[in-house]
Amino acid sequence: MAVDEGVAPATENGDGTTVHRLKPNAVGLLGVVFMAVATAAPITAMTGNVPFMVSAGNGVGAPASYLVAMVVLAIFSVGFTSMAKHITSTGAFYGFISYGLGRTVGLASGLLATFAYVVFEPALIGIFSTFATTTLKDQTGLHVPWWAFAVLMLAINATGTWFGVSVAEKLLVALLATEVTVLAAMAVSVAFHGGGPHGFTFAPVDPVNAFKGTSAGLGLFFAFWSWVGFESTAMYGEESRDPKRIIPKATMISVLGVGVFYVLVSWMAITGNGEAEAVRAASSANPLAMFFDPTERYVGHWAVDVMQWLMITGSLACGMAFHNCAARYLYALGREGVVPSLRNTIGRTHARHGSPHIAGLVQTAVSAVLIGAFWAAGKDPYTGTYVLLAILGTMAILVVQAVCSFAVLAYFRSHHPESRHWFRTFTAPLVGGIAMLAVVVLLVSNMGVAAGPESGSLVLKATPWLVALVAATGVGCAQYLKHRSPERYALLGRTVLEETKER
Repeated sequence: MAVDEGVAPATENGDGTTVHRLKPNAVGLLGVVFMAVATAAPITAMTGNVPFMVSAGNGVGAPASYLVAMVVLAIFSVGFTSMAKHITSTGAFYGFISYGLGRTVGLASGLLATFAYVVFEPALIGIFSTFATTTLKDQTGLHVPWWAFAVLMLAINATGTWFGVSVAEKLLVALLATEVTVLAAMAVSVAFHGGGPHGFTFAPVDPVNAFKGTSAGLGLFFAFWSWVGFESTAMYGEESRDPKRIIPKATMISVLGVGVFYVLVSWMAITGNGEAEAVRAASSANPLAMFFDPTERYVGHWAVDVMQWLMITGSLACGMAFHNCAARYLYALGREGVVPSLRNTIGRTHARHGSPHIAGLVQTAVSAVLIGAFWAAGKDPYTGTYVLLAILGTMAILVVQAVCSFAVLAYFRSHHPESRHWFRTFTAPLVGGIAMLAVVVLLVSNMGVAAGPESGSLVLKATPWLVALVAATGVGCAQYLKHRSPERYALLGRTVLEETKER
């Protein structure tokens, strides 16, 4: 059927009721890539994670950690993208796992993924507010309370989602282009100057060094943490052009592109300082000096000032991308009508923009409540709100990634024998799933150190139990529906695009 580009389409669900759809053909390959890369927040990952990895993780082997993580995530993505060629759904993990491992595991995973993205936005609001307050005070002398920036970011994110993915895409392209440019300028300048004070050093990219240092496990975990959100490519399938082709390409471009960038930038930051000097800078009272010093030396002081502002816009872009992810997961869960009242609320799309506007407003409200709760508890927006919620969300999404890998194995064993392949649909998802479980173990064993001053926090101690509770809730709800309302149970994870349905 023909679709009016200015109107959000609708289709019939399995029970004959109308399901509101997201606006089709709204974003292309580069748009999906930018949306996914924005969740990784390159400048935040580099300036926030690398100094900590160097000082308390695997030392100068931090770039090698990114190399190892890139290889593991690329293997995971092989299986993930194989499934994306058959299933297109805003629910992404929710839909994939429902088809591969059944509706019960699918709903549990869908709730976990939704939970992860829901808490990621307030986490990023915390770090955005910190960067904004600090930079404004350092460069202008003005002191603006952090909560004012939190309110600003909530408003920007809600507005971006209301007007649709194409508007969010334009904002993210502009924000990402600038932050990537300034980091690349530092890296390229160090390379063109023949390295740092001691020339080039290749120890940082020696894979062996990824497993050395004070706490190699902590360094490896932070490397994987830096990619969180890359898998969000799949949830834009319904809004993209030719999703069967675009989503697999966008996923691999995101993983490999971000990986090469992370390795290069972190390597040149260490080289630009010198190995010993980089460790000292990362361990100092101002760990950002590890990036600021080589930037000032090889690019200029103006670039340091710009980098500080781009740390603000980078965290804004990341929070905006996670807001879009959360809204789409809420929408995907709501539109199926498993809970009938949700179909006409969070399961609706805007009549003109084709956006999950109500789900976006719900996500904004939840984020505001979480920010308010952490503020009332006296938590610092960075060491408290950002760190604690980021660890909580990361644990949830890593569990879902592992389950998704095993869902790929099961899916291709019972579907599409013509598409089975010893590597793409068996070895890659098996290795990827085991590796993701190993990363979860790294997180659990190192989360106290990762939390820093919040290592004794009740939220941190409750993190594994909260993740388990969300998953158990999904299992319980699915089983209740299975026995009390089989017709609604049958809808779980089964809303996919009519023109790109599972086939």
